[in-house]
Amino acid sequence: MRGLSSSFLIGFIVLTATTSHSAAPEASLVPLTRPGTSEVVTTVVTSNVRPILRPASPQVTAAAARPVDLPLFGPEKSIRPFVRPEQLEQQVLFKKRKLRKTSVCGDIYIQGKAVGRVNGKIKACGIKDAVQITSVSGVKLSRPSTMDCGTAQALNKWVDKAVIPTFKRRGPVVELQVAAHYACRTRNNRKGARISEHGKGRAIDISGFKMADGEVVTVLDGWRKNPSKKQLTKVWRGACGPFGTVLGPNSDRYHRDHFHLDTARYRSGTYCR
Repeated sequence: MRGLSSSFLIGFIVLTATTSHSAAPEASLVPLTRPGTSEVVTTVVTSNVRPILRPASPQVTAAAARPVDLPLFGPEKSIRPFVRPEQLEQQVLFKKRKLRKTSVCGDIYIQGKAVGRVNGKIKACGIKDAVQITSVSGVKLSRPSTMDCGTAQALNKWVDKAVIPTFKRRGPVVELQVAAHYACRTRNNRKGARISEHGKGRAIDISGFKMADGEVVTVLDGWRKNPSKKQLTKVWRGACGPFGTVLGPNSDRYHRDHFHLDTARYRSGTYCR
């Protein structure tokens, strides 16, 4: 009898515990915000466990009070490095001072050195105040070229206004291929002909244009092919004005592979062919 009572008592206890466990709510019915208070609270809910109320962190409370279009967290000042206006101005001035030291003809964009008087083999040749140019408007010459300042200024203007804009998308252009500059000789090296403008330091021959990626657009190969033909025609036409004489592949067989540019002036105006 005593054994039966013990078994009955144990079964009753197990049945009662099981019934209590299955009757527990799956989620708490306690509201997140208590009536009469604006305190923001967070809840931790697990199955069969009564949620625990915890005060919100200071960051969350502060974020709730901010306008919605502002970020929740982040540095109040940028940590990215920046160049102050006065520093940038100093860099520009330093660069200009450096360029002035190597500029000629009174133009910071004409780089080279003064040569002085150049005497020719014959009386008709020579340059009174010669300069040796290495770059114009930031575009290098394939070799230092001797000329007078009038020709250097015309070259600089042509490169700035015609050459650079024309090859802007394809380039940028970084170098002019120089076929000839100062040389005491006759026109087209023909015996008995008049002295060339090359012999007076007033001419330069350009055979091609080198781009930043290494591509070279030559007058010889590009004059008959698109898109080089269109671009070369444009730079050839752009030389008419800064220079007094502009000769290209259409002029004669002597200029089929280069542009001849000189600053000789004629009463009838610029001669372009």
